[in-house]
Amino acid sequence: MPKGGRKKANGHQRTSGRSRVENYSDEESVLNDNASVVSIASSSIPDEGVEGEIDEQSQEEVFEEKLLECVERLSEKSAQVRTQALQAMAAALSKKYLPDFIFDRYVTLIEAIRSSLRRGRGPEQAAAALLAPLLCVSLGPCEQSEEVAATLSTVLHQVAGDNSASPQARAKCCWALAVLSFLTEMEPAAAYASERLLIDIFSGSYLKGDGHTPNIAPEVAALHAAALSGWTLLATVDGCQGLEMVGQDHLADMLGSGHLDVRVAAGEALAVLHEIKPLESPEQVCELLAALATDSSHFRAKKERKAQRSSFREILAFIEEGRAPELKIRFGTEALELDTWASRKHYEAFCQVLGSGLNLHLAQNELLRQVFALGAPLTAADPTQKATKLERHLVNAAAFKARTISRAKHRDKRSVAIAC
Repeated sequence: MPKGGRKKANGHQRTSGRSRVENYSDEESVLNDNASVVSIASSSIPDEGVEGEIDEQSQEEVFEEKLLECVERLSEKSAQVRTQALQAMAAALSKKYLPDFIFDRYVTLIEAIRSSLRRGRGPEQAAAALLAPLLCVSLGPCEQSEEVAATLSTVLHQVAGDNSASPQARAKCCWALAVLSFLTEMEPAAAYASERLLIDIFSGSYLKGDGHTPNIAPEVAALHAAALSGWTLLATVDGCQGLEMVGQDHLADMLGSGHLDVRVAAGEALAVLHEIKPLESPEQVCELLAALATDSSHFRAKKERKAQRSSFREILAFIEEGRAPELKIRFGTEALELDTWASRKHYEAFCQVLGSGLNLHLAQNELLRQVFALGAPLTAADPTQKATKLERHLVNAAAFKARTISRAKHRDKRSVAIAC
């Protein structure tokens, strides 16, 4: 988040009441692995959309009881149980905005995440890394979110730079580290160390000394793409310093990578940096982008070619003609307009963190509303909120009563008219 734009909370002061907006849909922001997280968590976290005899307050209490069970399971001896608990917590916190619940337990959650990152392996580290920025986002704009970032960034940095850790876990740690650095006012030395680490990781996709593209495995390419995307997110805050740390030539070289996610991440990085400060030699970059935007090589899969052409047409149009991308995200009665590459990068970051729960947090979470300049959360009931069974019954009963009274009055008038 742009530095200096944060609101501090003193002590235990929190916003009053808990939000209960349910069943949002977010077709534009589905996290690729969110489905697996939700499926694992489905047995632990109740689905709010299920209709039953329990009223809304009771559902809220049951939901929090299940969350407490997840918190307790974070300290189990079994790595599988801990991993499932981390995934269930992440699924729950993306579905609901629970600042009060998290505020009362954030120290416990910090220790659980740090322990899983240090002692866990593979899936457990990846699940812990996913939960780290979610914890910060769930707390909202307060001093405690700064504490979360300061405490967890160190261990995230260690795992992301550990070559013996799994590439999937390192990729999640790269994103988590970048998001925490973006959201909070970290010390300049710590922020620089994070950027330097991300650069060291994705530099593995630079051209070799002989000018050839390195041959890397798909999971390592995904790690490089995550590190580059995280660095690009931080470049939206640091400005043109990012271009000085990497250089246009290296990013242009990465456009020739054999992996689509690396090529797209490099293209988006060039677009963001060009938006901050025009590239020195855009003609060379546009030539490479044009080739990718019209690529019809049959050795690439049809789906890959389609995704590549779509992505690079937008990037080419911006660098060559100055046409910024435009995207409108509707949630409830509001709409979020993204008309810069920086704002799209911010939105992408929260898509990675919140998955399909992003719309709910856009409506209720003060931290996200500060990032996207949406103002204070609306107090009016959201039209997408699904009414409880009791609420629907009361509305239907009131409507039936009104119709009955209206018909009775109409009959009385007709009777009087006939009598006259």
